[in-house]
Amino acid sequence: MPERKALLRPRNLLDYERRFWGRGLLVAGVDEVGRGPLAGPVVVAAVILEPETHIPGADDSKKLSRPVREALCEQILAAARQVSLGAASVREIDRINILQATTLAMNRALAGLTPGPDHVVVDGKPVRHLRWDHEAVVGGDGAVHSIACASIVAKVVRDRLMRRLDRRYPGYGWERNAGYGTAEHRKALEGMGPTPHHRLTFAGVQLDLPFGDRS
Repeated sequence: MPERKALLRPRNLLDYERRFWGRGLLVAGVDEVGRGPLAGPVVVAAVILEPETHIPGADDSKKLSRPVREALCEQILAAARQVSLGAASVREIDRINILQATTLAMNRALAGLTPGPDHVVVDGKPVRHLRWDHEAVVGGDGAVHSIACASIVAKVVRDRLMRRLDRRYPGYGWERNAGYGTAEHRKALEGMGPTPHHRLTFAGVQLDLPFGDRS
């Protein structure tokens, strides 16, 4: 499980993948979204691009506006050879902790790729207990094109889910904060308590006030 230091943006955004495409190997870029929020699942995307596929504008999803991410996600889904999603629920997060739940979601995403990739590259540091040999690239969502694409897909899918949940559980601001611990979200927790979609083991989630008890 080799790890690379933070990379400067390649002169050509496909430089990483071309090391493998030139040998006829499929590369899966993997990234997660949602490790830090107080509510909602952690979501992972695994993306295998067709050789020489470049999605103009694809970058670390955190650097992009929502409309840009949405448009890029559609382009990625149309152009990629394969896209697979994996998730871990709030109950799994509370039961096994967020790091293990993220690994579980990564394994689920990679298991959905058929045929499987010849090489896996993940953003960040090597992932213990990932069932695939992989290379880890710190800052990979801004340097490896397939990771950037995975970052965008995972972010768009998770944000859409949180907007749907916002309609079911209004008042927490999930449409805007995607479950992260903003001042608005924390104030709502103080007033209304946690929902079934809150991570009860996370600091900042009120454990002593069940959802619905507003007395």
